Amino acid sequence: MPGSLERRVAAAASAALDRNRFVAPIDVLAGLGWLHAEHAEAWRRGRVPYLERVTVASLGKLSRALRILRRWAELGGLQPRETVYISWTRSRHRLRFTKTGDENLERAYRTHWISPELVAAKRRQPAERSQHPGAPELVGEGPQGADHACG
Repeated sequence: MPGSLERRVAAAASAALDRNRFVAPIDVLAGLGWLHAEHAEAWRRGRVPYLERVTVASLGKLSRALRILRRWAELGGLQPRETVYISWTRSRHRLRFTKTGDENLERAYRTHWISPELVAAKRRQPAERSQHPGAPELVGEGPQGADHACG
């Protein structure tokens, strides 16, 4: 059925946007059923070398979903903000999404799509934390997400 993945990505992204006022690709993958919470946690805890290893979709489908998400977000007027993902380990190393480390794919996974209202609110109140748990902090050119990055 043509357009099925587009509809599924849009639904997962819309749900994340409603919940957080931003969309992270890993939220979309979870919404699609391609990334289970326990696997994402294992990756964040450094037990998995790269995120794509624990997804249940092919690399082609993952890449397609990222392209669909980008197109959906741009059409919706969302603002891209690159986020640094840091492990939940003592070493606090930067997490990888792909086996190859391809910079374009890594960036696509790291890019959060932010609601324009959230961007405007952060500009008005830069010293306050967002009222939405897990929402990325917009500092300088990119966010420092409470659950995703170190600052």
